[in-house]
Amino acid sequence: MSELRFLTAGESHGPCLTALLEGLPAGLRLHKENIDRDLARRQQGYGRGGRMKIETDKVEVLSGVRFNETIGGPITLQVVNKDFANWLGRMAAFGEPEGEKVTAARPGHADLTGVKKYDRHDVRDILERSSARETTMRVAVGAVCKEFLRELGITVVSQVVNIGGVQVDSAKIDRTQIGQDIGSELNCYDSEAEKAMKAKIDQAKKDGDTLGGTFEVIVRGVPVGLGTHIQWDRRLDARLAAAMMSIQAIKGVEIGAGFACADLPGSQIHDEIFRHADGGIYRQTNRAGGLEGGMSNGEEIVVRAAMKPIPTLMTPLNSIDIETKEAVLACKERSDTCAVSAASVVGESMAAFVIAQAICEKFGGDAMTDVKNSLAAYNERIGKAW
Repeated sequence: MSELRFLTAGESHGPCLTALLEGLPAGLRLHKENIDRDLARRQQGYGRGGRMKIETDKVEVLSGVRFNETIGGPITLQVVNKDFANWLGRMAAFGEPEGEKVTAARPGHADLTGVKKYDRHDVRDILERSSARETTMRVAVGAVCKEFLRELGITVVSQVVNIGGVQVDSAKIDRTQIGQDIGSELNCYDSEAEKAMKAKIDQAKKDGDTLGGTFEVIVRGVPVGLGTHIQWDRRLDARLAAAMMSIQAIKGVEIGAGFACADLPGSQIHDEIFRHADGGIYRQTNRAGGLEGGMSNGEEIVVRAAMKPIPTLMTPLNSIDIETKEAVLACKERSDTCAVSAASVVGESMAAFVIAQAICEKFGGDAMTDVKNSLAAYNERIGKAW
């Protein structure tokens, strides 16, 4: 069995976006509607921009699946960009470009560094690929990985816990509800906080500004021992942190109590271990976020990521023109006022991929029956040991 891996391709306003997912075992039953549901969730959310009214993302599966089941080969996923029809003059693969070049770099975006690194003379050569539109395919890949994990009793959910400084009250949230559809436009499980978040977004939109925030991803049902302490690049916490940081606009990641660990003594941070009467072990707290020594410890994995405000402002910031080198206001593209709820869905997807990858490494086989049998045998051994 090959390593589970994926690549994405495509530009924001190109003809389509594509992902190639390789390494899933044969015999996994897929449901197209589940992939499309997550794609729709990525597009929704209070504060999203006009692009979401144009695109209705639906997946096309071009290889690796036959009659609803994976067959062991690479899975090719594709989402068509409907808006490409309006961008032919600016995004065609061949011919001469139409319209003006984009030369006013946006602070906080890949624009300026990208044109320098790749020796380009039009910011569009950079912004098209660096756009968060690329995460469409991460969500499609993540949805497939979620199907794989669900077969093994593992679920991945998320919630938004902060937007623009408006924090949820964790005491008001029933954590067992997280992942259920409660009709929230912000993937927020504190209704009072959501109202304040929406008001904050409305004001930012009125001001031509943008807002960031924080989301939390929770992975339930993970077996003990994914990842390892043996080498730095195989630690599961490191891989999850890297996956979250790879999402556009993410500037900080924490696991469990995270940065609060720096403020408290060990007696108030480490999760004490107890034994049930039947011999099993348990913890009363989960400040470690389900990860100790780079390995899953059987508790829920809890990862939070902080998203900066989107750098495309309708009231642009000061910048320079990459062609004339003169002072200008940054360029404006269609943009969202706030996309933290969308980022939470992308976070779910990246976490699902990392956990699926770790499962394949530890219990891998060429068929789902092999993976399930290997996992069952491992869990039996772990259970007998304790």
